[in-house]
Amino acid sequence: MDSPRVLTRGRCRVPARGGRRVLAWSVVASVLVAAVLGGVVLWQNSYDTHERRVTIRYGGHVLNGVLTTPDDGGKRHPLVVMVHGDGPLDATHDDGYKPMWEAYARAGYASLSWDKPGVAGAPGNWLEQSMGDRADETAAAVGWARARTDIDGDRVGLWGASQAGWVLPKVAARTRVAFVIAVSPAVNWLRQGRYNLLAELKAANAPEAEVGRKVRDSDRVRALLRRGAGYREYVAAMGGARGMTADRWGFVARNHTADATRDLPALRGTPVLLGLAGHDLNVDTADTESVYRKELSGAGKLTVRHYPDADHSMVRDTLARSEFRSTVTALFAPRSLFADGYLADQERFLRALPV
Repeated sequence: MDSPRVLTRGRCRVPARGGRRVLAWSVVASVLVAAVLGGVVLWQNSYDTHERRVTIRYGGHVLNGVLTTPDDGGKRHPLVVMVHGDGPLDATHDDGYKPMWEAYARAGYASLSWDKPGVAGAPGNWLEQSMGDRADETAAAVGWARARTDIDGDRVGLWGASQAGWVLPKVAARTRVAFVIAVSPAVNWLRQGRYNLLAELKAANAPEAEVGRKVRDSDRVRALLRRGAGYREYVAAMGGARGMTADRWGFVARNHTADATRDLPALRGTPVLLGLAGHDLNVDTADTESVYRKELSGAGKLTVRHYPDADHSMVRDTLARSEFRSTVTALFAPRSLFADGYLADQERFLRALPV
């Protein structure tokens, strides 16, 4: 005999009225939970700033940008110009910049960023750029911003991470900047590459034989770069197209001699905030700090901040090592992705700059 809570219709057992009520309330509860979670995501990913798309034109080039301003009713704001690191990055870095823009806005600063050429529909190909090209586009963006009535042209500075370490001082040599925030900046391309290779192998507990083989491969690539080898020669020498596409090979060949030491003197006398991560597998932060202190400390304008719990992107290392945890945090608490003090230190640095 069927339970009194269930009716039988042919082969299908259908909940009776009480069961249907339970099912209905379960559906309602699920919808409410989903709505609450969705609301939390929307709330946590809403920022106290105003964003607008902008177009920057210079020398036949077009940059598709985002200008973010504080919601403070002000008519004229100082500005942080963002300089990306390596990779095909859009203007918001997949929204990863937005917590920083909010911190800058609390200090009264606007922010300007743009899609790399070839990214998100932008014209061009970022892999065809040299570090000098990237400095030219950044200087052009600074000039564009200074011409705006809503930007305080005397208080325009730069933020840059990783590969931007080769761009920031070049921009300062081309145009006056009021400040620089340098996050895990690279100094020497070849030294950084070797450090990155060995650090990642160590982190992976690679066996000695693998370390030796990869170092020999790296040495072979360096020799090819020194003699200006083309992509076909690279493929032939490496036994196949391993590791780099033709575009990437061209990018590396164009930039492998980059060394920020030659350009850093352009930042002397400029307030510089240098942020260094404790778990950086990409950049040798000890080398970076040594070079920056040698080149800039005499001017009395260098501030160094260490983030022991951060990876190269200034994300908490414990989160960076778990794709699930980092994804959940990005959805429900994006400001908590960053290492302790990272956002606050930048806000404090900007507030302390002369008006």
